[in-house]
Order: sequence, then C-alpha cells, then structure tokens
Amino acid sequence: MTTRKYKEMVEARTRETLQKWSEQSAVEEKDIYRFLHNLKGTSGTVGLDAVEAFSGNALLYFSDDNPRGWTEAEWGDYLYPLLELFGEPEITGAVPPQIPGIALSHGNIHQQYEILIIDDDVELVAFLRESLERKSYYVSIALSAGRGLKLFYETKPDLILLDILLPDRSGIDVLNQIIGKAKKERIPIIIISGEHSKDVQKYAYSLGVMDYVQKPVDIDLFLVLIKNRFELKKEWQESIIVDELTGAFNRKYFNQTMKQLLSDFRRTGRTFSLALLDLDHFKLVNDTYGHLVGDEVLQTFSELVKQSIRTEDTFCRYGGEEFALFMPNTPAEQALLVMERIQQSFAAKAFQAKRESFQVTFSCGVTEVTEVEQNADRLVEEADQALYASKYNGRNQTKLYSKELMIQRETPLNVIIVDDDPLIRRIVTGNFSSWQPGNNTRIKVASYADGALFLESDWYAPEEKYIILLDGVMPEIDGLEVLEKIRSSYPEVNILVIMLTGRNNQRDIIHALQMGADDYVIKPFHLPELLIRIERLAHRFLF
Repeated sequence: MTTRKYKEMVEARTRETLQKWSEQSAVEEKDIYRFLHNLKGTSGTVGLDAVEAFSGNALLYFSDDNPRGWTEAEWGDYLYPLLELFGEPEITGAVPPQIPGIALSHGNIHQQYEILIIDDDVELVAFLRESLERKSYYVSIALSAGRGLKLFYETKPDLILLDILLPDRSGIDVLNQIIGKAKKERIPIIIISGEHSKDVQKYAYSLGVMDYVQKPVDIDLFLVLIKNRFELKKEWQESIIVDELTGAFNRKYFNQTMKQLLSDFRRTGRTFSLALLDLDHFKLVNDTYGHLVGDEVLQTFSELVKQSIRTEDTFCRYGGEEFALFMPNTPAEQALLVMERIQQSFAAKAFQAKRESFQVTFSCGVTEVTEVEQNADRLVEEADQALYASKYNGRNQTKLYSKELMIQRETPLNVIIVDDDPLIRRIVTGNFSSWQPGNNTRIKVASYADGALFLESDWYAPEEKYIILLDGVMPEIDGLEVLEKIRSSYPEVNILVIMLTGRNNQRDIIHALQMGADDYVIKPFHLPELLIRIERLAHRFLF
C-alpha cells in the first residue's frame, strides 16, 4: 500500500515549522530537539529513509533539556538541508494508511510461538529479541526474577530463556519454583548464563532444564537450537491428549471429539450438548493466594467434574481456567440440570490458604447440536454466548443458548495514544478506529498530545480495560514520568503499557521495563508489528 499521503503530511509539517521558526528571533534548543526526535520517528515509519537518517544525525547536536536560544542563522545550517530530502522516490509497504478489519480470534491468538526471556543483561536481551522476532517468534522480556515469575504465570509462554544471575534472586530459585508447572505444561526451559561451572550445569540439568547455553551466545547456532526445540514441542503436543495439571483432556482431544460427535450426528441424528465452564474471578484467586493454590483449585474442580459425569461424557481443559464438557445423547435442558448440580457441589467446597477459608464458583453456558447448526465454530460461539450471559447475570449459574439470549458484550477496551507527534497520533488512531478485537468487544480510541493533558483528563474508569501507547520523549512531562504516575495511581491489572521510543538507548528501555512497561517499540516502527503486539496484549484482557 502507498504511503504518499503521509509523506506529504510530514513534508508539509516540516516546511510549516521551519517557516514559523524563521519568523522568530530565536528557537529554544529543546524545541529543536523534540522536532527532530518526532521527525526521525515519523519519517522512518512512513518510509522517508533519508529524512530519518538526517534527523537522527542532527539530533546529536541538540539536547532535550537545554533552554538556549538558537537564531535562524544557527539552526538553519542544520535544518534547511532537510527540505531537499523530500523528493525521494516513494516506498510502498512501509505503513498502510489503514488496515481494516483487524480481528482477534477467540482462543486462537497463538499464531507464533511465544518466548519469555528472564535476564537483566539488557543489551543481550534486546539483541535476542530482535533476532528471535525476525524468525517470527513473539518475545516477552523480564529483567528480574519477580517480573519473570509474574509473566510466566500470566502468559503461559511456549519456551523460557532463563539467566542464572538475576538482580533480585537466583535464577536457580526461579527454576525450582517453576520447573514442576513447566514440565506439566510442557514448556521447555533453556538456561543462558555466563556461569560456566560444570556443577551448576549438572544441577540445572538435574532439575529438568532442556538446554544450558553459555554466554557469549553464537546466535546462528542458538536460532537453530530454538527451532529444533519447538519442533520437538510440536511433536509432544501432537502425541498427547491429556492435560497433566488437571487430568482433563486437552484442546487437541476437544477438537477430535467435536469432529466425531458432529459426524455421528449427521449420520445417525444422535444429539449432543456442549457446555463451556469458566471459573469465576480466578485471577483474583491467583493474585490473593498464589498460583500454587490456583493450581490446586483447578485440580479439585477437574476431579469433581470427572466424578460427576458419565463415562460417555468428555471433559476437556479448553484453555486457562475454561473447560468444556461434551454430553452425548443429552438434550440441552437435561444438560442444564447436570451443570447446576455440579455448580452446587463445587460452590460448597472450601479451600484453605493463608490461614483462611475461601470458596470458588464457576459459570456455564450450554448449547445443543441441531439440524440447522452443525458447524463446530458456531457451536462453540453459541456456548460462549450463553457462558457470557451467565457471567453478565451474576455468575455461578448456567444459561442455555437461544437467539433471544444475544447480549451485546460491553467489555470496553480503550486504546490510548499519548504522543506529541500529531502525525503518529493520526496514523495510529486511524488504524484502530475500525479495529474489532472479538465479536462482542467495544473498542474506544483516544489520543493526547502530551502527558500532562492525559493525566489531567478523566481517562480512567475502574470497570474498563486499557492499552496505552506512550511516547518516551514529550514536552513538560517525560513519558517515563507518565508511566510512573500510571503505575503508582492505578491498578496494574486493568492497564497495559507499550512504550514508543525513538531512543534506542538501553538504559531508557531497562528503566521503562523496571517501572512496569509491558512492552516497548522503537521508532520508526513497522505498524503491523505494533498491531501484533497490541493484539496479544488485548488477548490477555479479553479471552
């Protein structure tokens, strides 16, 4: 797609700014710096490579905190040559003016393998992320053990790269804490360490790590190793049909069972019902009592369901805290009674943790195969809509699907862009205006020209979710200051932050990640890359 329109806008804004400055007696150095900083990020994003390179070089002569005034004779030598660079041939494909119809598929976001790197060597982490993402892996970064454990339990990565030496606790401690769950979930762990001790390596292998890679890393061999391990993981997944944590069948067996039951229905007319079950407020259980207690709840729930159903029924872990139950030869009304009986039994169970007792419930949605509807995806969607109706009406109940049940999910997801570059705001806002992350999610897009305007606005509502794209360098309040205020004033569970930075400065990146940024993108960014990252963050909230 062409980027001509955006290139013309960049050129027009540049000429307008220089014309305005030429009419002033002096321009503050910090204003020149911010102009070049924005121009570098925007021009690279829309494919003006020569302008990007020139702006980056010119930035070296200016500072973002110097109030010194520059006359036209002084700044003109640095900036007027820019105007000769806008006649370069158009490059297509850098940033489409709009990407319509971006949609998240329920439960199907993992089109790439996701790798979690737990390592405080920022230069190495940045290099590994860049190298791995060139191979179409998605990379999450944790610069401390605490952050790594949080991401491990929340995102369920497909592979973990773990350093031995971490700033807050030993990587071996982390390994001891996660290895049992990682084995059950079949998540390979690879140690990457400058520690070459044979005893340490033997101990790591004895705990269950798959590989031990010594620093410095040979990136060519390392990438082949990663590819090899994912091929092995795929073979594991294809050969296994039981979820080891809960003892329920897994998603692969769910798909097989659905196919078999639909085939049987078309051949014989034998009906079946599908129930989707989702534990209520399960994240609160993990946050309050810890993930080990959360695992105990999942295991207890699974055991109870398996003891409550017939041998011909099929109980599967659909994903996370969501489960599915196939009930052959069972109409929906009868399935409803079964589920309500199981709900009563589970709600009566008491769990113990932190010297207190607590209870957990689940919500459920049921649908039945019909002559009209024999499509697997549609059946899942119907059960999911009924499940949502149960949640919407107070949880701990079961609803049967019907056309009259259709409820518009009001799960507001706010995408907020805070950037002093109006063109970046326009590009990003335009691409999200028609975004639909799921069939029943309401998307709201807002933008702010600086951090002060954003913080002073009435932007936050406790019942809504937020993905904030935050520029690192802005006038008045720096992006890192805005990030600090967000993390200190609002619950992290509702807000994910992506830092947009034109400074490929590892100290800035490490500072942002340590302060609670969930990801970062370096300007100039490729818009599809940004959209993929936001898709994944949205998936954490919505599904």
